[in-house]
Amino acid sequence: MKLEGKVAIVTGAASGMGKEIAKLFAKEGAKVVVSDVQEAGQNAVVKEITENGGTAIGVKANVAVEADVQNLVDQTVKAFGTLDILVNNAGIMDNFMPAAEVTDELWDRVFSVNTTGVMRATRKALPIFLEKKRGVIINIASIGGLFGSRAGAAYTASKHAVIGFTKNVAFQYAKEGIRCNAIAPGAVETNIGTTINAPSKFGMDRAMSGANINPRQGKPEEIAAVALFLASDDSSFVNGAVITADAGWTAY
Repeated sequence: MKLEGKVAIVTGAASGMGKEIAKLFAKEGAKVVVSDVQEAGQNAVVKEITENGGTAIGVKANVAVEADVQNLVDQTVKAFGTLDILVNNAGIMDNFMPAAEVTDELWDRVFSVNTTGVMRATRKALPIFLEKKRGVIINIASIGGLFGSRAGAAYTASKHAVIGFTKNVAFQYAKEGIRCNAIAPGAVETNIGTTINAPSKFGMDRAMSGANINPRQGKPEEIAAVALFLASDDSSFVNGAVITADAGWTAY
């Protein structure tokens, strides 16, 4: 098993990509901390993992809240003694709001989850990784972080920031045995759409203008397979990379 004896945190793990990452990591031998704001869904994932012979606990956390992030990592160390892998997966959409329509409240809410949450979890995990000179961080970005209009202004900017943060952490801590990479999924069958309400027609029309050339939607399991590669020693020489997983959509 590729992750035998490792301890992993996966945020936003009650459904979609986070759920499949947590399940796959557990199948590969990791002790998994399943974390989400949706406690019922989080606990259902823990139940599924344990019933299949894996090891998992649930720790409810809103990554936009500093105290929750602190508690998440502290509870992980309390339960399993350490942390080896951090998967920053939690994220929300932005109603496709273009710059002329975005509000401060929406901008701050999207950044607090998509970007600040990533920073806070990474900041909390790094001392653990530095002490043992080993650790893996995987940030779930988006093709929206590589291109200009796959979402609204806030989401696009937040995911660009995640990619910049990923590269910064990767280089600065490369000599400390710590790797930090990102995955940039295209359209994947998840429930992130539930974070969309009353989208901007103008913004959505512009963001969807290239949707007709998308070869297909991805499955959450396909993103989990990429995450497993990045979490394991198979990717020992991969650091500061952004792996695009979109069936070739952005290769056009």
